[in-house]
Amino acid sequence: MPAARESLLDAAYTALALRPWPAVRMVDVAAAAGVSRQTLYNEFGSKDGLARALVRREADGYLAGVERALAGGVEPHERLTATAEWTAAVARDNPIVRAMLTGCWSERLPAPSLSAVVSSSVVPAQRRADGALPSPGDLVRMVRDRALAALAGPGAGGELVRSCELVARLALSCVAAPPAEGGIADLVRDALHHQPV
Repeated sequence: MPAARESLLDAAYTALALRPWPAVRMVDVAAAAGVSRQTLYNEFGSKDGLARALVRREADGYLAGVERALAGGVEPHERLTATAEWTAAVARDNPIVRAMLTGCWSERLPAPSLSAVVSSSVVPAQRRADGALPSPGDLVRMVRDRALAALAGPGAGGELVRSCELVARLALSCVAAPPAEGGIADLVRDALHHQPV
């Protein structure tokens, strides 16, 4: 039931924009998605299961955007700049991604435990949502590793590893303290000026 699952996650995200997570009711999410409450519980098991799946989906969407940013441009610094700009933009627009990147979860957001939970569900998607969720450090490593794969492939040198991690961490600093318009590109260029890419 992939279409129902996505509709439910969309409805949960929309509900979250209107009210804090503790006030989001499962019956309202199901109604907004056009499915029964039983379908919602069959798919996610509980409100915490829904929260975990929503956070997982937003993490996957963020990382897919990282990969798109790394695929564009010709020069490595352009691709790394696009990655940093994407990180800052998506964190500005998506409170769940911002919380995942910074580790700062407000009371308005679902804040599921990052550790894996035991799954009794036979639904493969539910088991995936029950797996460990990425911490901010995990996301830095994932972005760094994707950048390395896009720029040099396996076995890249230490300097490139440091440059990719530097840009991932610089992007996170721009999430916490956004620079002036266009400032991310300048920051990445200055940071990479002394780093071979």
